[in-house]
Amino acid sequence: MKIRLFQVQDAEQIARLFHDTIREVNIRDYSLEQVEAWAPDDINFRDWAKACSSKFTFVADDELIIAGFGELETNGHIDCFYCHKDYQRMGVGSKIYSAIETKARELGINRLYTEASITSKHFFIRMGFSVIKEQQVEARGQTFINFQMEKFI
Repeated sequence: MKIRLFQVQDAEQIARLFHDTIREVNIRDYSLEQVEAWAPDDINFRDWAKACSSKFTFVADDELIIAGFGELETNGHIDCFYCHKDYQRMGVGSKIYSAIETKARELGINRLYTEASITSKHFFIRMGFSVIKEQQVEARGQTFINFQMEKFI
């Protein structure tokens, strides 16, 4: 498995990974209504290509299967960070995170921050992040709990 930067042809696979991971993994921590609002069925692949191209999006490529991805913005924000439902707890997230932290150091970023789901909170704690606060956010008529987290590097 190699970690590389996003390519436009990855957009469809990444969008499906996002959708399926939320629907099949995050469902453990959120209701059906919440995951359906978070990851609706009407995926727009062009939107994903544009969003992933505008950030440093790192992809875990397992022989043409995208096993996970994570996005770093130039201000230190880690936006989307997801591992494929079939690659959970296999070190994929740690490899993606390592690439993100390396890039952040190259860019002179000294603080990384994210809004972690209930599902991903413990992963980010293992990566050295601290919880700033629990919060409630709204999306498509549903309220979600997530956690503002940060790490100084």
